[in-house]
Amino acid sequence: MRILLVEDERKVASFIARALREHTYAVDVADTGERGLEMALEAAYDAIILDVRLPGMSGIEVCERLRRAGLETPILMLTARTLVEQRVEGLDAGADDYLTKPFALAELAARVRALIRRGVGHGAAILRFADLELDRRRRRAKRSGASIALTSKEFALLEFLLVRAPNPITRSEIIEHVWDCHFDSGTNLVEVYVRRLREKIDGEGSLRLIHTVRGVGYRLGLPE
Repeated sequence: MRILLVEDERKVASFIARALREHTYAVDVADTGERGLEMALEAAYDAIILDVRLPGMSGIEVCERLRRAGLETPILMLTARTLVEQRVEGLDAGADDYLTKPFALAELAARVRALIRRGVGHGAAILRFADLELDRRRRRAKRSGASIALTSKEFALLEFLLVRAPNPITRSEIIEHVWDCHFDSGTNLVEVYVRRLREKIDGEGSLRLIHTVRGVGYRLGLPE
């Protein structure tokens, strides 16, 4: 899942981005409202975290412009604790939720998870297909009851495949949702991660679930 963070304070942005990446999210960072608006309209994000106070174009204006452009991506506004009017103004501008500073990272992560579940329409905490199970909250995967050790990127890739199962997803969609904007699309990293995931998910004796769709990408589903 890919998140856009629009925050002008570098230390705060770095702190939030690092925490979200530890939760397997791909995170792009913009330090101005103008840049945040541009990035939000150029790429597909699963959620946007938007600070109200930004140099130049405010977070409120960014939110309003995104909604006027028809963008329905869930938006979480970051506001000052003492300024109630900011929260009201943010919600009126089209934000889905707000979080007051300072905040606990655990609460931020919980708010983001809730927004993404609402945004993609898959609110289940546990995703299942055949004998494969993924617990999104505990960050655990099992097949036939046996635990599977996954890296953060492998988990994010499997989650995206399960969310879209049994439909195919393109390589570009995988890059957009699992990696950030700094990903070098010329590498074979996607193929490497799919192969690693196959080795862990589709082991010997297991029904193969991860398939290559020629000319399209990959899908998680039953063999055709």
